[in-house]
This record gives sequence, C-alpha cells and structure tokens, in this order.
Amino acid sequence: MAKTVRLKDIADRIGVSTVTVSKALSGQKGMSEELREKIHALADEMGYVPSVSRKQDFTSKSYTIGVLISENFMSEYSSFYTRMHQQVSQIAMDKGCFTMLEVISVENEKAKATPRLVEDNKVDGIVVVGRLDHDYLKAIKDDSGVPMVYLDFCNHSGDEDAVVSDSYNGAYCLTNYLFEMGHKDIAFVGTILASGSITDRYMGYSKSLLEHGEPYREDWIINDRDLENGIMDANKYFQLPKDMPTAFFCNCDLAASMLIKKLNENGYRVPEDISVVGYDNYLFPGLCDIKLTTYGVDSYEMGRNAVLNLIRKISGERYRQGIMILEGHMIEGESVKKIN
Repeated sequence: MAKTVRLKDIADRIGVSTVTVSKALSGQKGMSEELREKIHALADEMGYVPSVSRKQDFTSKSYTIGVLISENFMSEYSSFYTRMHQQVSQIAMDKGCFTMLEVISVENEKAKATPRLVEDNKVDGIVVVGRLDHDYLKAIKDDSGVPMVYLDFCNHSGDEDAVVSDSYNGAYCLTNYLFEMGHKDIAFVGTILASGSITDRYMGYSKSLLEHGEPYREDWIINDRDLENGIMDANKYFQLPKDMPTAFFCNCDLAASMLIKKLNENGYRVPEDISVVGYDNYLFPGLCDIKLTTYGVDSYEMGRNAVLNLIRKISGERYRQGIMILEGHMIEGESVKKIN
C-alpha cells in the first residue's frame, strides 16, 4: 500500500515549513507566486491528497458556476475570451461543477439589469470573463450576494477577487526586446483606457521608452478601437502616422494582424520594412500569414485559479483573496527584423 503523503513530507523536500506548505495549498497569502507554484507542482508530483474532512468540504458538493461575458467580447474574431470561457467550463467540469454562460448585452449592462442566471437563482457563484462596468458588477454583488471572481481584469476597488495576467511587465519585456533588436522608433497600437489591460501594456511600453531615453510621441500612439464599446475597426482606426516608426507594439495579436494588413495595403512589408509584435499568443486561424512575435498569456492557468478560488469562496474554504497576477512569456516569431 502506498504511503500517505503528508504536508511535512512536502515541506522537507522543498525546504520550507509545514505552515508555508499549508498556506500555499489553501491559497493564503504570505509567499511569492514562484514558491506557491513550486509547492503545488511538488504536491501533485508526490501524489498529495488533502485530508478526508477537507476533501469532503471541497469536492463533495457540485456547484453551478455562472460565466458572464460582454457581447462586445463575443464577436467573430474575439476568440481569446471564447477560449477562456471554454477553459473555465472544462476546469469546472473536472472539479465536478457545471457552468452556465450568459452574454451581457450593452443595453442590459447600461441599465444594470440583473443577469437572468442570477435573477432565477440558478448559480452558486460567478466568473466574470473580461471587463464589465464597475457599477453594474457592484449592483449584482450588492443585490444578490453571489460570490464572484473576475478573470482577465480588475477594478482595484479593494474588495474584489480577480485573476489577471502581468500586462505591465509583459509589455515592458516585449518593448525591451524590440530595443535589443536595434529598434528605437517604436509606436504603440491600442486605445488607451479602453481596458485595464491595454492601459497596463501602454504603461509597460512607456517605461521601456523612458529607460532607453526615447521621447514620447503622441503621433505614435495609434487607436485601434472605440473607447466606449471596445469594438475594433480597421477602417476607422489604425491610422498610420506620416513619420513612420521602425516597429509597432500592438496590445493584442488581433490588433497586430489588422495592423499588418493595413501596412501591406500601404506598400510596407513585415518584417522587411516594419517590425510588429502582438500580445496574448492567440489569433483566429487565417487572420495573419506570418508567425507573430508575441507575449504568451497562460489563459488556462488563469482560468484554473479563478475556478478554484471561486469554489473555495462558495464553500467557505480559505482561498487566495484579492488580485492574483500571473506571469507570461515571450514567444519569438517571424514578425521582427534585427536592424543595425
């Protein structure tokens, strides 16, 4: 019979206290994310199983989890959030839970209309995928009291639970990469303040410019979408500047693909004439003929943490409260040319 793995066994292997291991596995604060992930990985490797009482509390009941997404994120090519929804559904199913999707219309969001799945008491908790209006979410929370976790955005209200990618640092690293490839004239593509992630990526881009002694240029900040509804429009936006840079940092891969098409229409080749980088590492097949250099977001791990935290929140278990920031990684493609 296999020996039961204890918290002490994990602690001894990794060189930390039993208390630290317990906190890591229950989602409590007080350690780096690197150490937390290391403990989780080792626990899985060693075959650790929570105590019977804890396991029963956490897994014996099947919950119904609602998923809310704005209709603005469900357009034909907004597949990043479609993937997130699919991943959340699969992760919830693996945990013995069910999911129900409700797409929130712009009209209902403005009117602060209660989602049907909340009004009909059909869900035990909610994962909100992609930003919805702060006041709208507060109204849902105040009226229903349904536990919620935000995925891929946060409002910094101080009392919310969210899982987001490290957009600021990711954009900073990706812009630094462009400098390392010899580029100094780098433009930013994205409508600032249209979303928290776009704004964070702009700030990371700006930090890199500042550290490299390159000035801010207003004509090199290229809008890609409507500020209010977030809808992208290649004809209305993506206006190329008269004085062209050598590289563009795009806030997402979809924006990068639309920019490349606009560049090609104006006689520019990528990367021979202009270099382009994206973000997210996800693009609807067929939208781009070149493999993008981009920054990979671990959407599965983000979804996993959102679902696990929500289940713990519903069941009264201790969980990682507040905003969880997950790092990504850079992926080199074929859209950047090294210049002297």
